Amino acid sequence: MQPFSLNIPQATLDDLKSRLANTRWPADSARTDWQLGTSPAYLRELADYWLHRFDWRQQEARLNQFAHFRTSIDGTELHFIHERGRGPRPLPLLLGHGWPDSFASFAKLIPLLTDPAAHGGRAEDAFDVVVPSLPGFGFSAPLPPTGSFMGQTAARFRQLMTDTLGYPRYAVHGSDVGSGVAERLALDFPHDLLGLHMTGVPYMRLFVPPTDPSAEEQAFLGASQQWMMQEAAYSMVQGGKPDTLAPALQDSPTGLAAWIVEKFRTWSDCCGNLETCFTKDELLTNLTIYWATETIGSSFVPYHQADAVPQGLGAPRIEVPTGFVLFAQDLLPAPRAFAERFYNVQHWTEYPHGGHFAALEQPEALAESLRTFFRPLR
Repeated sequence: MQPFSLNIPQATLDDLKSRLANTRWPADSARTDWQLGTSPAYLRELADYWLHRFDWRQQEARLNQFAHFRTSIDGTELHFIHERGRGPRPLPLLLGHGWPDSFASFAKLIPLLTDPAAHGGRAEDAFDVVVPSLPGFGFSAPLPPTGSFMGQTAARFRQLMTDTLGYPRYAVHGSDVGSGVAERLALDFPHDLLGLHMTGVPYMRLFVPPTDPSAEEQAFLGASQQWMMQEAAYSMVQGGKPDTLAPALQDSPTGLAAWIVEKFRTWSDCCGNLETCFTKDELLTNLTIYWATETIGSSFVPYHQADAVPQGLGAPRIEVPTGFVLFAQDLLPAPRAFAERFYNVQHWTEYPHGGHFAALEQPEALAESLRTFFRPLR
């Protein structure tokens, strides 16, 4: 375990600017609508900002205010943040991000959890926060090419928490891919976990639906099928043909931006105006991490190794105390009855606002849900 600082080589940043300056724009690049995907006009505006106004060094310095480390676990180099809590007995909490975001998406949330008394909370609710980059994302190396992404990641994160950091028991929160990893920790290492907290039921639970759904569950399953037909093409490509897509996105920063930014708009509670939820600096910090670390291809691995849990109703029930927080505009917000088929649900909170990127969109609400759920489990 060694201290680590973000320090992208200047040559990489110079090459990025050169590629942005030489983007080959399509003929209709002034079109403003998002009907066919990313708005060509907005993409051009964002690329211009990336080229002329975005200051990576400023964002790098902001992120370097956290305590970063790297360590090798079972041959995989992992990057993680480890921020100590300010309180009488901080609870160790592992945070798992998803795709297409990164560890940086927790930058607003971390201070709310480590120092709640400074942000309207109680000192006794403080957490020691651990934020790894998923393997193959950001500054973490990819996993070996065979085996289960969720299983291998969960085993390494467990070793990070128990052996490297010395927490015999800890809490875990996940969203998106991070929810799959968190769920796998609860399945494989239940005695380590004080509690499991997620922003929704992992989508793998949809693949074998219940035979006796309630009317509410039936409506949810129908909406989920419709969403998959309309919005899940990205997942099929990333899972089925990743080697066709990845080279294009790794070679073109504008192409990378088009692929990722559309998800931030579609999956957030922005009512069509992306920058009501995210600043350009936030969007481009995330994009620059993917670009500079050349990890867009390896970030597709969870999609073609998508085996988060044994599928269907025969999957083991998770008895670890589980809490959910649902934001109204997230992708597939499940009803509580559906979640209770698979989890020992002890906490359920729904918010009328917010979308898929809760730590960026609604950090205060997410922090409050985490504090409330884990308070009796400390």
